[in-house]
Amino acid sequence: MRRSTLCPRLLYPMLVALVLCAAPPLISAAKVGAAAPDFTGTASNGKTFRLADYRGKYVVLEWHNNGCPYVRKQYNSGNMQRLQKQWTGQGVVWFTILSSAPGKQGYVTASEENDYLAKMQAAPTAALLDPTGEIGHLYDAKTSPHMFVINPQGVVIYDGAIDDKPTTELSDVPGATNYVNLALEQAMAGKQVETPATRPYGCSVKYVDATH
Repeated sequence: MRRSTLCPRLLYPMLVALVLCAAPPLISAAKVGAAAPDFTGTASNGKTFRLADYRGKYVVLEWHNNGCPYVRKQYNSGNMQRLQKQWTGQGVVWFTILSSAPGKQGYVTASEENDYLAKMQAAPTAALLDPTGEIGHLYDAKTSPHMFVINPQGVVIYDGAIDDKPTTELSDVPGATNYVNLALEQAMAGKQVETPATRPYGCSVKYVDATH
């Protein structure tokens, strides 16, 4: 009896197809012009927030690490707090996100973060604790600070640095071009965001799987 065999050249593509079909779908990181990945996070005040619940509003995501000198520049100058108060006063939702893993720079407990917010007179909508880095990886957040702006349709319209002065000098804040301000101002005026993406600067996000 003649035995049937498959040509290896035909068998290999079939195996590849089977592997691809069986593999779980990859979740793409946030990209300008694409839908912002949905997430649910627990805030330092104990409340749960889901991004999808804020469809119809502008949303700002701010990656934070209170031990980073680039973050301290923004907070010690009062600049970040001014932005938070200015834009939340106009109906923008502002999430400060902490993706530092336990034992790494920037990791804080809920009570420690609440104390920090009060001390610095910060005014985000909420500070979301992300010690597993799930939200951070979803957005491929690279630095603290790393800023994202999402429009009312749920589309990312800005991704990058807070401004054009990648230094730790407080004196550089007043003369800086603030990309978050520009993105919100232009979008709310019905204009196209002129600078939708820049290279973020700051301290690397201290993820649980980070080596430094």
